[in-house]
Amino acid sequence: MTYTADGDRYERLPYRRCGRSGLRLPAISLGLWHNFGDDRPIDVQRAILRRAFDLGVTHFDLANNYGPPYGSAETNFGRIMREDLAPYRDELVISTKAGYDMWPGPYGEWGSRKYLLASLDQSLKRMGLDYVDIFYSHRFDPDTPLEETMGALDHAVRSGKALYAGISSYSPKRTAEAARILREMGTPLLIHQPSYSMLNRWIEGGLLATLEEEGVGCIAFSPLAQGMLTGKYLGGIPEGSRASRNTSFSSDLLTEENVRHVRTLDEIARGRGQSLAQMALAWSLRDERVTSALIGASSVAQLEENLAALDRLDFTPDELEAIDRDAVEAGINIWAASSAD
Repeated sequence: MTYTADGDRYERLPYRRCGRSGLRLPAISLGLWHNFGDDRPIDVQRAILRRAFDLGVTHFDLANNYGPPYGSAETNFGRIMREDLAPYRDELVISTKAGYDMWPGPYGEWGSRKYLLASLDQSLKRMGLDYVDIFYSHRFDPDTPLEETMGALDHAVRSGKALYAGISSYSPKRTAEAARILREMGTPLLIHQPSYSMLNRWIEGGLLATLEEEGVGCIAFSPLAQGMLTGKYLGGIPEGSRASRNTSFSSDLLTEENVRHVRTLDEIARGRGQSLAQMALAWSLRDERVTSALIGASSVAQLEENLAALDRLDFTPDELEAIDRDAVEAGINIWAASSAD
C-alpha cells in the first residue's frame, strides 16, 4: 500500500532551534544505531520510520557503520526512503557520520580527509541520496590535524553533499577549536552530538557552556543509557537485551549501586505519572541548550511510549533536587576517550 504521511504530523511535538542556525529539529529524533540492520525485519523498520514521521519526527540519524553488518542500516533506510519517504525528502533531516572503523586498512577509520570523504560518498550511495543534511565527524582523531578533519567537513558542505557540518564526542576545548576552524572556512559548525543521560552527565562540565558561546546546537545520544533508564534491568538481565549480548553495553555496568540509583529514579518517575524512560528523556531536555534527544526504537509501541515523554517536560525544583541525588555518574561513558582533551 502506498504510504501517505499523516496530515497532522506537525501538530504532535515541539521543534527547537539548533544553536544560532535557522534549522529546527524535533525535540526527540530517531537514531538508527540499533534495530535497523539486517538482523531485523524490514517491515518492522518500515513501520517504525513511517510512524515516527506521522508523529512529527523529521530527523533520522545514521552512521556509516550502523548495522549489523556495517552499512546495512543506511542500505535499509535507503530502501524505505525510496519506497515510502521520497516524496517528503525536503521535510526530512537525514544525518550520517564517519570516524569509527568501517573497512580494513589505514584509510577505513578516524578523521583523515581520505576516509571522511570516501565514507560520505559510500553513505550517499547506500541511501540513494544526493546529499545528507548533516555530516558528522563521529569522533576526535588525536593523530590527524583538526584543520584536516574540519576541512573535509567544509568540503562536504561546499560540494553540496551535505548541508551542515557536525561533530560528535569532542571535548569542550576541541569543540571550540573545531568551531573556530570551520567559521574561518565559512562553514559554521551546526551541531554537536554527545552522550548524555542521568547516569552520564559529562557535558554539564563545560561542553554546554562552550556550545552556547559558539552558537552550536546539541543533540544528546543515549539519553536512556543504552536501556539502563528504561527499567528493563531492575529485575535482572532480560534475554536478548543489549546487556545480555555484551556488545556496546556490558553487563558489568549493572552494578548493585547503579541498579539502586535506577530503582530510586523509577520511583520518582512513577510519582510523576511517567515511565522511567519518559522521565529520563524529559530530564535530558530540561536545559534549553539541548536541541534534541536521540532515541532508538525496536517497535512502534516503544517509539510511541518514548515520544509521550514530550507530554510532560516540566519539573518542579523539588523533583530536580530529588533526581540529582541519584542522577550520578555511573561509569557508563564508553565514548569518554574521544572527548578527553
